[in-house]
Amino acid sequence: MSSFEDADTEETVTCLQITVYHPGQLQSGIFQSIRFYNREKLCSSEVVKFGRNSNICHYTFQDKQVSRVQFSLQLFKKFDSSVLFFEIKNMSKKTSLLVDNKELGYLNKIDLPYKCMVRFGEYQFLIEKEDGESLEFFETQFIFSPRSLLQENNWPLQKPIPEDGSYSSCSTQNTSPTEMDENEL
Repeated sequence: MSSFEDADTEETVTCLQITVYHPGQLQSGIFQSIRFYNREKLCSSEVVKFGRNSNICHYTFQDKQVSRVQFSLQLFKKFDSSVLFFEIKNMSKKTSLLVDNKELGYLNKIDLPYKCMVRFGEYQFLIEKEDGESLEFFETQFIFSPRSLLQENNWPLQKPIPEDGSYSSCSTQNTSPTEMDENEL
């Protein structure tokens, strides 16, 4: 038998492709610690943290407006399924995290859709998941965007989440019905 016949079958690996944008990214070096365009292999049991503290976070942002730990991603497998999924959790006490149009407060988590926009402050992350077979590893790949991802991908334009508050506090429109007395008309 040849070495080709004896070789282990290669499994495909689930990959999160993360396209990033911040309006001050060129001047401030916010993303200087992130290696763009390279796939990085991570253990499937690892909780991947994003923030400014390089001792805790796997991916760091050089920005004092970012929390020490801003958010985390964790891989999981649903019961009776072979497909791997990710959940995203907001780890910031100061800033809400917007996943598509869902606002996550501190310690709130949600299953990450296959393709979604994640935002806080002026940060924009377009996250796309590519399925794989391996249960042992997954990969991340960062892509740098020179333009706003909201405009480039025709996402609904909304106000950014302020660094010191929540998305809903920015909204001036009340979308819920208001009960009025007929004498108030």
